[in-house]
Amino acid sequence: MSLTPEELDRHRRHILLKEIGGPGVQKLRAANVSIIGAGALGGPCALYLAAAGVGRIDLWDDDRVERSNLQRQVQFTDKDVGAPKAETLAARLQAMDPSIKVEVMAERFGEGAAPAGDILIDASDNFPTRYALNRLAHETGRAMVHGAAAGWSGQVSVFASGLQADAPCYQCWVPETPPDAEACDEVGVVGALTGMTGTAMAMETVKLITGAGRPLIGRVLLIDGLSAESRTVTLRRDSGCPVCAIR
Repeated sequence: MSLTPEELDRHRRHILLKEIGGPGVQKLRAANVSIIGAGALGGPCALYLAAAGVGRIDLWDDDRVERSNLQRQVQFTDKDVGAPKAETLAARLQAMDPSIKVEVMAERFGEGAAPAGDILIDASDNFPTRYALNRLAHETGRAMVHGAAAGWSGQVSVFASGLQADAPCYQCWVPETPPDAEACDEVGVVGALTGMTGTAMAMETVKLITGAGRPLIGRVLLIDGLSAESRTVTLRRDSGCPVCAIR
C-alpha cells in the first residue's frame, strides 16, 4: 500500500523516525484497533491514534457526556453535554483525518461482545469490563493495552498472554476485584493525569503496530503525578491464574 502525497505530508514527522519510517506509517494505515471506553483515557488515546493515521478505530461506549466529565475528558466541549460519547468522539476523529474509518458501538462492553480490532485497548473504568476484555484478548490471541488512573496515580501495561508463552495477563496482575474498589464517580482524579495515561496507551499501541521499541509486555508503567516520577515494575505469569495458566 503506497502513501498518497497528502499522507506523506501529514505523516512526515513519523516517516523521519527510523523506527517508524514509511513502512511503519503503512502499518498504521492498515491497522484496526478497538477502544473500550471513550472517556478520560479513551479520548486522548483515540486522538493520538487517529492523528497517527490508524486506519480503523472502533469506539465502544454507551455513556453520554456530563459536565463533570469536562475537567478531564478534553475531547468534549460544553456544547457536547448530553451527547453520546462514542458518536461525539468519532466525529472529532473523522474531522482530524477524514480518510480513517471510525466505527461506533454505542453499547457497554461485556461477555459475548466481539470487538474487531487486532489490538484491544482497555480504557474502561470498572473491573468486570477489564476482566472480560482480558479473557477475550487471551482466548483470541490479541494484545490488550491497559490503562487506569485515579487520584494522582496512573498505570499502563500491555497484556499479551495469548501471544507470548511467558507473558502474564491482566488477571495475573489483579487476581480479583480489590475489596476497596470504588466507582469512577466516587473518586477524584487529576485531569492532566488521565491525559498522560491515555497518551502513554497510544504510545504502546503505536509501538505494537509498527514494531518500534520495547512494548510494556510483562511490565507495568506506574505514574506518580505528585512526585513527578514514574517507574516500571516487572510482572510474572501466575501459575494459578484462571485465565492464562497452562494446564
